[in-house]
Amino acid sequence: MATFSLDDMRAVCKGRDAWWTVFLVDPVAIRLALPIANRTSITPNQLTAVAFAFGLAAAGCFALAAPGWLALGALLYHVGFVVDCMDGKIARLKGTGTTFGAWLDFMLDRVRDSLCAVALTGGQYARTGQVAYLYAGMAVLALDMFRYVNGPQIVKARRAMRTATAAARRRAAAVAEGDPRMAVLGGQGHRVVTLGGGEGRVEEPEAEFGRTPHPDPHYVFDTRWPWYRRIRQGLLRRRVRTHLVSGIEFQMSVFILGPLTGAIIPIIVVTGALLVFFELVIIYKFWLSTRAHTRLLAVLEAGSRPVTDPARSPLPR
Repeated sequence: MATFSLDDMRAVCKGRDAWWTVFLVDPVAIRLALPIANRTSITPNQLTAVAFAFGLAAAGCFALAAPGWLALGALLYHVGFVVDCMDGKIARLKGTGTTFGAWLDFMLDRVRDSLCAVALTGGQYARTGQVAYLYAGMAVLALDMFRYVNGPQIVKARRAMRTATAAARRRAAAVAEGDPRMAVLGGQGHRVVTLGGGEGRVEEPEAEFGRTPHPDPHYVFDTRWPWYRRIRQGLLRRRVRTHLVSGIEFQMSVFILGPLTGAIIPIIVVTGALLVFFELVIIYKFWLSTRAHTRLLAVLEAGSRPVTDPARSPLPR
């Protein structure tokens, strides 16, 4: 059997995660996952299935609607989430993660949360007759879908932006290496940047508020609100992402705090509004980064055009 240590398990935790996971789940999950990794042959996909089973049991309790069943459902949901966090840690620790496993984990999470939302709000509607619970259930489903569509799409777009930037840098560097007089218009507010490890150079505008073609997606946002950068760095030192109310916090509030307190609709309204706020911040940051990316590509594409007429070269002669 393997002899992984607790430090090994901590090392495979995500570099940044939701604060609920970091403070309330990981301390338990890594201690439960360690003996499973060392003493059993249980696979990550099997843990995913167990976590899904806990989610189904929680949904069944939510549907019964009585306060005692709601409390039990909240407990089962949290246990299922802890198990769900264990599968990824064991997969990374043992190197047994697969593409299918990642897909399975994602899809079962979405099915579990949808069933729990329908069971929780539908059960309360059946018990009280209040139509507001049906609207609350639809809101939970819509917000969950929005969160888990928006995030991956932004990641996909940022990956495409990085690919386009790298290609433009290579083209500009290749032209620069063949024509040492090639450069982008320089002057005040510009700096020389070496591209591709070669001797070719193009000039990019210096980091300056409002017009910076900077590749860092956080740069322009941080420039406008410098206090945000300090907060982000402080949170990241604790592995906490600045998206303080993400899908995880929203789900935990709806499926744990709501059933335990009985304040299901108020919690859905408050945490839903906070989720939307933080998602809009992410969208705003993404919008700023796309504008900066467009300006950066314009600079690099200008640098990829060789200067054929020395009289028109932007470099001083």
